[in-house]
Amino acid sequence: MTTNDIVASEDLERLNENLTKVEALTQRLLSAMGSKQRVNPALSGPGQELYGKALKAYWQEWVHNPSRILEHQISFWGRSVTHFVEAQQALAKGKLEAPADPGPKDRRFSNPMWDSHPYFNFIKQQYLINAAAVQEAVEKIDDMEPLEKRRLRYFARQIVDMMAPTNFFSTNPDALQKAVETDGASLVKGLENLVADLEANNGELVVRLADESAFEIGKNIATAKGEVVYRNRMLELIQYSPTTEKVREIPIVLFPPWINKFYILDLKPENSLIRWVVDQGYTLFVVSWINPDESYADVGLDTYIDEGFLTAIREAKAITKQEKVNAVGYCIAGTTLSLTLSLMKQDGDKSVKSATFFTALTDFSDQGEFTPFLQNDFIDGIENEIGDTGLLKSFIMARTFSYLRSNDLIYGPAIKSYMMGETPPAFDLLYWNGDGANLPGKMAVQYLRKLCQDNKFADGGFELMGHTLNLKDVSVPLMSIACETDHIAAWKDCYRGVQKMGSRSKTFVVSESGHIAGIVNPPSKKKYGHYTNDDMNLSPDEWLKTAEFTNGSWWPRWEAWLAKRSGKWIEARQPGDSAHPSLEPAPGTYVKIKATKPNQ
Repeated sequence: MTTNDIVASEDLERLNENLTKVEALTQRLLSAMGSKQRVNPALSGPGQELYGKALKAYWQEWVHNPSRILEHQISFWGRSVTHFVEAQQALAKGKLEAPADPGPKDRRFSNPMWDSHPYFNFIKQQYLINAAAVQEAVEKIDDMEPLEKRRLRYFARQIVDMMAPTNFFSTNPDALQKAVETDGASLVKGLENLVADLEANNGELVVRLADESAFEIGKNIATAKGEVVYRNRMLELIQYSPTTEKVREIPIVLFPPWINKFYILDLKPENSLIRWVVDQGYTLFVVSWINPDESYADVGLDTYIDEGFLTAIREAKAITKQEKVNAVGYCIAGTTLSLTLSLMKQDGDKSVKSATFFTALTDFSDQGEFTPFLQNDFIDGIENEIGDTGLLKSFIMARTFSYLRSNDLIYGPAIKSYMMGETPPAFDLLYWNGDGANLPGKMAVQYLRKLCQDNKFADGGFELMGHTLNLKDVSVPLMSIACETDHIAAWKDCYRGVQKMGSRSKTFVVSESGHIAGIVNPPSKKKYGHYTNDDMNLSPDEWLKTAEFTNGSWWPRWEAWLAKRSGKWIEARQPGDSAHPSLEPAPGTYVKIKATKPNQ
C-alpha cells in the first residue's frame, strides 16, 4: 500500500466519522424543531388575497392584452433556451469551460467558480434570468392598486432572494469546497450551529449574527463612565461623568429607541457618540429603557411620555438646577419626543430649549419599504401574536427588519454559519443588533395603527392624554439628522415631517450611509459626509439637488448649533446630587435584561 493510499483511507475514515456525527445531530435537530410553536402566518408573508389579486390582474392583462403577456413569456423562454443551447454547445466541443461572458456581477457570486466552472455558471445565469423574469412580470401588472403593487414587488423579491442557488448546499461552491477540504467537518460544525440556534430559540430559526461570548455589556462595550442617578419602572437615567473642567450650563437629555438598547451610541471608545458629547463639555443624561415583560402589557405611548420623557427631563433639570434642557430623540424615541413637545406646548411647559431628531419619522403618509408590514393583515397578525402575553416579542421585530435586507442579515449569515460551519464574527454592531427588546402590546398597536397607518399626528391630530397632539405644535428650535440610504426611516419621509413642524428655526441634515452608520459617524473616521440646505420649502428631491455637501461627520456641525443653545460655561458637574445618589455605575441594570425568547 502506498502513502497516497494510506492518506486516502484516513481521509475516508474521517469523512465517515463526520457523517456519523451528522446523523446524531439530525436527531437533535428534529427534536428542536418539534418544540416550535405555530407562528401566525400573517407575520411570515402575505395572505392568499394579495397573490389572488396579482393572479386576477395578470389574467385580465392576458384577456385584454395577450400580446404583451406572450411577449414577456416568449422572451423568457427564448433566453432560457438560448442559455441551455450555449451550454450544450460548450459541452459538445469537449471543453468544460464557462462562456467568455460569465454574466452580470453580484456579490453573492464572488467565488470565481461561478464564472469559470460551467456547472455553476449555468446555474447562476439561469437564476438571474429567472429573477429578471419574475421582476419583469410584476412590473408589467397594470390593473393593481399601487399599494398592493408595492407589496407584491417586495414579496416577489423575497421569493427570488430565497431561491438563490447560494442558499442551497448542492449549488454553493464555497460550501462544497469547504466540505471537501475539511473531510466533512464543516458540515458537522454547521449543523451544530443550526441546532444550537434552534435550541436557543425554542425551535424558531433566529440566525445568530455575532459571537455572543465575545462581548459583555459594561466590560468591553457600553463602558463610558457614569452613574445611574434615577430609576423608575420605565427607565434608568444615566448621568455621564465629565471629562472636561468646564461644561455647558444647559444639559442634554438623550432618548434612544426602546426597540434596541442605548449602547449603540457607546459600542467602543473610538465611535462612541456618548463619549464624544461629554468630551465637548456637555452634561449628558441618557435614558436606558426597561426591557418589558408581561406585566407591561397595558403600557402605552402615554406611559412612555409621562414616566419616560417628562420624568427624565424633570429629573435632569432638578439635578443640574436648570430650567431647560436640550432634548435628543433617536428613531421611535424621536417620534415620541415630537409627541411630547406637542403636549408640552399645549400645557405651556417650556422645559425644552431645543430638540434634535436622529432618523425620526413623524409623517407616515409614505410608508416606504415598511409598506408590506403596515397593512391590516400583518398588523392583525401582530395583535393576535400579542395575545395573552401582551408583548410583541423582540424576535418578531428583528425578523421584520432583517427581511428588509435579507441577503445581508439572513441568508448570508446562515450560509456562513450553517453551510460553512463558521463561528459568527466577534462584531460589536451585530451583537447589539441581536440584543433586542420586547415591546408592550398596547404601545406597539398604538404606534402601528394610529401613527403609522392612520398618520394621525401629521394629519388631523393624535388623541392622547386628554390632548389632540399635532405636528405643527413642535415649535422649539430643532435640528433633524436623516440618513441617505436609511431603509427604516427614509430621509425624504423625515424631511416631510420636519416641514410640517411649527418651529421657525429648522436645520435639516442628510448624512451619507444608513440608519446606524449615518448616525454613529465619528469625525475621527473621516468616512461619511453630509448634505445641508437652508431652504425647507423645497421638495425633497430639489432640496438634495441644491444642497451643499460637506466631507466628514455632521457631529461638529451639530455641536456648533447646540453650543449656541447651551448657555455659559460652568464648573463641571459630577453625577447626581444629595437627592439623586448613585444607584449603580453605568450602564446600569435595565440594559442587561434579555428579551423574551420565541415561544416563551
